[in-house]
Amino acid sequence: MAPVEVANAGAGPGGSGAPGGGAGRSVPGGAGPSGANLGGAVSGGAVSGGADPRGAAPGNAVPPLRRAAAALTGDTWPGFLARRTGRLLASLAVVVTASFAMIHLIPGDPVRAALGISADPAQVAARRHDLGLDRPLLEQYGDFLTNLLHGRFGDSIVSQMPVSQIISDRLPSTLQLVIPAVVLILLVGIPIGMLAAVLTRDGRRRRGELAFAATTGVLAALPEFLLAVGLVAVFAVWWQVFPVAGQSDLSSYVLPVLSLTVVPAASLARVVRVEALRVLTEDYMRTARAKRLPARLVYLRHALPNLLTSSLTIGGLLFTSLLAGTVLVENVFAWPGLGSTIVQAITTKDYPLVQGVVLVYGAAALLITFAVDVAVAAIDPRSTIRGT
Repeated sequence: MAPVEVANAGAGPGGSGAPGGGAGRSVPGGAGPSGANLGGAVSGGAVSGGADPRGAAPGNAVPPLRRAAAALTGDTWPGFLARRTGRLLASLAVVVTASFAMIHLIPGDPVRAALGISADPAQVAARRHDLGLDRPLLEQYGDFLTNLLHGRFGDSIVSQMPVSQIISDRLPSTLQLVIPAVVLILLVGIPIGMLAAVLTRDGRRRRGELAFAATTGVLAALPEFLLAVGLVAVFAVWWQVFPVAGQSDLSSYVLPVLSLTVVPAASLARVVRVEALRVLTEDYMRTARAKRLPARLVYLRHALPNLLTSSLTIGGLLFTSLLAGTVLVENVFAWPGLGSTIVQAITTKDYPLVQGVVLVYGAAALLITFAVDVAVAAIDPRSTIRGT
């Protein structure tokens, strides 16, 4: 078999091939299949192990739709926000549909139930026409969505006032309880949990650990309704330090805010303690203590940021349950907020008003969950939440 001359892939100092300047080398057995295709393989770039993607032809580029799909399914910020926003919108659609179906799933005629059994049939028919309940179901649903997009929730059956106006009048009173309660939950739960972890780490102060676990366990298990009744009995009836009910001066805020704060703060303190005990055993914490850094820097700069991720997730659940707590607490203290409004609407069978308040509470819970997910992804870059 005649040898096949194969040119060297790169020119050496000699000018045409190998470093010695030779023209090439002989490959025996060039008549075989591998020898016949060797020249084409060398010229095609197979010797380097494959084609360079940077030198690929424009026809082999990734299509824009595939790039967009990869971005949406990856762990990048645009993809994460797009997925979370899509889930938020889908959940809002479920809440809207459920609130619309509420008035149609009630046994009997909701208008007749609201106006009373002895109401005039002509009045019932006129009210059903005003509410649009005499039209086809799909048409009612379309009008319901259109009104929602324009901020209209319909009119109350009992007071004949627009539901949006009732909500806008009562929502500030609820926020005046919720916002201070959230601030107190964070200011009380996180420091107490961290302090308990620092004092009881490595098995120290067993009695203190037992006292903390027992106290926070009992407080976290208390229903807000029962706690509110107990606070009224002690501080308003027996000691007469604070008013029993109503919204008046600053003292009227104390008992309702405490009723909303105690249970979530105790639950958050327990979670923070568990997470702080885990963080305090990490290598970087031992290194920080070995460097004799001040305790303020060790716990605030190194420990606190690393325990916020899981604590924030649990805190989001607690804040969502806080919305349900306002319904009970506002009724105990006769507070003119959304919680007492929805109870009165259910009692009087004012279903359009119930629909509007349910939508506000549902949207608030979904927005809190969305905000917590975004905050967790921003605080902890190692979190896997951006890939979900």
